[in-house]
Amino acid sequence: MMLMAKNPKKEYKKVISICSLLLPTAYCLLLTAYCLLPTAVHAERIKDIASFEGVRENKLIGYGLVVGLDGTGDKGTATMQGIANMLQRMGLTVKPNDIKAKNTATVIVTATLPPFPKPGMNIDAVISTIADAKSLQGGTLLLTPLKGPDGRVYALAQGSVSVGGFVGGGGGTTTQKNHTTVGKVPEGVTIEKEPPFVLGDGGEIKIFLSKPDFTTASEIVKKINDAMKSNYASTIDPSSVRLKIPPEFSGKVVELITSVEGIDVSVDIPAKVIINERTGTVVIGDKVKLSPVAIAHGNLTIEIKTDFKISQPPPFAPESAETVVVPQKEVTIREQKASLIEVSGVTLGEIVRALNSLGVTPRDLISILQALKSAGALKAELEII
Repeated sequence: MMLMAKNPKKEYKKVISICSLLLPTAYCLLLTAYCLLPTAVHAERIKDIASFEGVRENKLIGYGLVVGLDGTGDKGTATMQGIANMLQRMGLTVKPNDIKAKNTATVIVTATLPPFPKPGMNIDAVISTIADAKSLQGGTLLLTPLKGPDGRVYALAQGSVSVGGFVGGGGGTTTQKNHTTVGKVPEGVTIEKEPPFVLGDGGEIKIFLSKPDFTTASEIVKKINDAMKSNYASTIDPSSVRLKIPPEFSGKVVELITSVEGIDVSVDIPAKVIINERTGTVVIGDKVKLSPVAIAHGNLTIEIKTDFKISQPPPFAPESAETVVVPQKEVTIREQKASLIEVSGVTLGEIVRALNSLGVTPRDLISILQALKSAGALKAELEII
């Protein structure tokens, strides 16, 4: 059995009025709850902003010979001496002056040892000429020992050189693609010895920040201690953090580093503007602020034009008269009209819109940013590279 209202229209209007009163209240509650939510913070993993002590690359260098070139090798006596020394080690005595070869080049071989290299691993080698060789195309690097800064041999390099280009032509007409005096031997370096290092020596590990910062170093310490529920981490300086090895990770340093390097840390980025005057590139950071200021910027153009007019002697002039070239210079100065424009900005978007309103080129923008920094309106570090 259904109960019908005496006046449905009145009941309907009453429900509508109640809903109209409740909707703004609900909207305000939702808006308040949204404002109370924690703001999103940009975080980076520790492995992306720092490195662990000893986990680093090492540079190697060596002197070698590239043979098999098609007449594009060295012509100097130093190369011939290198060939003679190599042949002497193989039991063949030859005088350097008796060697006439254009298919050999003296090169410097460089390579980079990755962290924790093991004997037998293969890495790439970079080959660079040091004499007057024109190309390393088609050459083969002979066995070359690669040494570290301590003078010890850590790897051996040998293999075919890849230059990724070519030189062709002749008779005064040549064509070249890419740089042919520098090449690479892919996986041509065999590691023979591992540099000495003990991970976690002294019961602690040091973490080095890529960019020193007091706030970021303190944040790393806080996050590590929160994750381990104890005060194992402490700051040494803005660029390094000391981490004591917990008892449960004794003999498990790799597991400790694995658990630490994945921790997210809020990175405090300084307010900075990067300017490259050579290319006209301007990069503005997110923390940059611009105080209210008025700017008037106009271009000044000075044009100097020189015309040459010939002054000839009149008819029946004496023989001593000569034709004279008279230069006439015309200087024109044009200055573009400009009006004052007020610019300011707290967020990156506001700064971009304010600077775009000026309608200037990147070169003009560089001058404006330098002037804003001198006036104290640009609240950021200005770095020119």
